[in-house]
Amino acid sequence: MEENENNRKESVDACRRPRLSLPAMGTATASREYAGARVAEIRRRANHIRRQALAMAHRAKQGHPGGDMSCADILATLYFAVMRFDPAEPQAPARDRFVMSKGHCTGAFYSALAGAGYFPEADLETYLQPGSRLNGHPNRNYLPGVETNTGPLGHGLPVAVGMAVAGQIDQADYRVFALTGDGELQEGSMWEAAMFAGHRKLGNLTVIIDRNRLQQGAPTEDTNSLEPLADKWAAFGWDVAEIDGHDAEALYAALSAPRSADAKPLCIIAHTTKGRGVSFMENQASWHHGTPSDAQLAQACAELDAELQA
Repeated sequence: MEENENNRKESVDACRRPRLSLPAMGTATASREYAGARVAEIRRRANHIRRQALAMAHRAKQGHPGGDMSCADILATLYFAVMRFDPAEPQAPARDRFVMSKGHCTGAFYSALAGAGYFPEADLETYLQPGSRLNGHPNRNYLPGVETNTGPLGHGLPVAVGMAVAGQIDQADYRVFALTGDGELQEGSMWEAAMFAGHRKLGNLTVIIDRNRLQQGAPTEDTNSLEPLADKWAAFGWDVAEIDGHDAEALYAALSAPRSADAKPLCIIAHTTKGRGVSFMENQASWHHGTPSDAQLAQACAELDAELQA
């Protein structure tokens, strides 16, 4: 029994290890330096995710790079600054849970998982190849760090709600995060899950909406309008925050803020740009599925490098 308790404590401690190498905090000046270094590291990680996602789509000649680019900052903030987890023990009970509800954006998701240490980054070169573990949609049976299989839209958030309910029942202190697309909110199962989460007051649950306003082929508001989006989530019993989904400081502040167990669940509407960081991709619905040519990949990487240096 004592050995099991020691193992549990080690698991919790491992899950609480900091994800970023940052200067120690102390004086006000040191604290500002700490915050600045954190933002710079999140931006660097997001840039790396974008570059890798584009290279993966280019190599495989398929993928969803537009959505990969819009959610990169969100993933970088979660995996490298906010969530607690241990890639050496993917099923550690104390870990925070992340559900990639917009499961088609695996280029960005796999890049984040590899960068976090769940598997070698060299494996990204096998993306969508025959026999690869890196499917077009994430599969928990193949890859560590994947909490649940997603892809059919509208499935991820309901599973995340179930995870949060389990944590509430067990009085566990882990948090559950779910990243959804905005077009995905046209699925009725999302609103059933939202209604139930509000009813249960799942303060351990946070949903982040990648609000890039484009779905496959057209703007969301032309397909089936979502507005007033914030009011709808509030009406379902959620706390709601609207932020710039490409602002690392704003993302960190919103995602890392302490949440009490009996609070309302939190919905973060992250306003983003599809194809973010690449001039010929931004706000273009065609890049929901498009894949870059050799010349386009070179241009995209050059623009991403320039943005990081700005």
